Amino acid sequence: MPDIDKKREQLERLAEICLALSSAMREDKGSHAIFRVAKKVFAYYLDDHHSDGIMSVCCKVLPGDNERPIAANPRKFFMPDYIGPRGWVGLRLDRPTVDWTEVKELVQGSYAQAAPKKLLKRMESS
Repeated sequence: MPDIDKKREQLERLAEICLALSSAMREDKGSHAIFRVAKKVFAYYLDDHHSDGIMSVCCKVLPGDNERPIAANPRKFFMPDYIGPRGWVGLRLDRPTVDWTEVKELVQGSYAQAAPKKLLKRMESS
């Protein structure tokens, strides 16, 4: 289990990625954080959720796309409780190395599904 400084560092790095997206907001809930756009959640930072011992980011993916990365790399990706069956995937942030480019791509894909179309069009044209 990572120490408190490592956890804080991982959360802040994730927050930097999430909050760089237009109109994104962060809400802290104990040891977790929720990232929203237009009241819709696009990412969760979970730390020891339901005592699973995992520190992760969970994001919405396209239908059926959550099983592929889990099958390819189950030490890095997992099916999060409750939200996994609804199209979410978890990416562990407690591994010895984290590919932050991969985290950013996952977060951006989830954001694109949650953000209002008008906002996405505005971002594309700027």
